[in-house]
Parts: sequence; C-alpha cells; structure tokens
Amino acid sequence: MLVKSRMSTYPLTIDPDESLSEAHSYMREQKVRHLPVVKSDEKMLGLIAEDDLLKAEPSSATSLSVWEIHHLLMEVKVKTVMVKDVLTTTEDTPIEEAAHLMLDNKIGCLPVMRDDKLVGIITESDIFRTFMELCAAREKGLRITLEGPNQAGELAKITKAVAAEGGYISACGTFNLEDTTKKGVALKVRNVDRDILTDALSKVEELAIIDIRKI
Repeated sequence: MLVKSRMSTYPLTIDPDESLSEAHSYMREQKVRHLPVVKSDEKMLGLIAEDDLLKAEPSSATSLSVWEIHHLLMEVKVKTVMVKDVLTTTEDTPIEEAAHLMLDNKIGCLPVMRDDKLVGIITESDIFRTFMELCAAREKGLRITLEGPNQAGELAKITKAVAAEGGYISACGTFNLEDTTKKGVALKVRNVDRDILTDALSKVEELAIIDIRKI
C-alpha cells in the first residue's frame, strides 16, 4: 500500500501573506489541523499547524482584551510563524514508511510532493483509517489474539486450521512480544462458529489462544 492510495489530493492551502486570524478561521471552517503554505506558483514555502497558531497566541494571563488579541492576530502573517523546513514524502512511498517518519518526528502530517509540486497530504487520521481497515475494525466476526513460536511456517498452520473449518480471514497481522522466541498474531475471522474455531486452534501445536471474542 502506497501513500498515493491514502493521501488527500488537492489539499487545502493558505497564502503566506494571510493573517493568523484568517488561518485559524479557515482551519476551523474546513475542520483541518494543518495547512501547507503555498504561493500562486504552487510552490510550497512551508507548513502551518493548529499548534503553531496556539503558540503564537498571547498567554491566557495576558491583560489584552479579546478585541486586542484579535487585532494582534490580524497583524501577524502566516509566513512569520510557519515551519519552513518541512518533512515531506512522495506518492510512491510505502504507507508504513510515512507512518514511521511521522511517529519518529512527532508530526501530524506529511505534504506529498511530485518534484517541487504539492500534490497531496497524508495525515495521522489517514494512518489511523488505514490501520482500522487493515484490522477490518468495522467488520463483524471473531477477533482472535494468539501467541506462537517465532519461526517460519507458524502462520500457515493457523490459516490452515481456520480454512479447515470454513472460516474466512478478513484481517491478519503479527506483533512483537517481550519474549522474542514468540510472536503475537491478531486475526479477524468470519463464517465460523466461535466454539468450533476455538477447538480447532487449540489443537495447533505450541499455539496459545490469548483472546477470542465476537464483534
């Protein structure tokens, strides 16, 4: 799965000469938390986020009135507080690499570039939606958590046991455990009875059923 299949194309942008007050209103109206800063030539100059606006606002302990604060924010331009050294990604980047970059750098989005042109944006919300889809979170079925040996062929044993009972695996993922000799497996399975599947999986050698529930 690549970034281009999950990013928002034609992202909302803002001009560097707009005021912070206008940027805040625009974000609130459009229900976004990040705006690439772009001039008319479509070249991205920076990025402004909701957090940047909050940092630029006067402290809650200020003696300024609401109108004075509003006037102050009308005077300050986006270009004065935007982040100029922006981390970006490309359309053909694997989605997990984009997620890794966002997590490691504690950022909420990545503008997507094609050469020097902004073609999209991928946000942490897009990553969460992708995670939910990979987990088949909105599908009904049996959610199963297993632990087994961390070695080749173990996943095949599990899928074979599920298939033998007529089960359909709509999601499957693995995760690390503290005991590196073992591996965790999470499944979403449908078209099979809970008790029948529990019995089938309990017969798989060295496999432990940690949790199985109907969703």
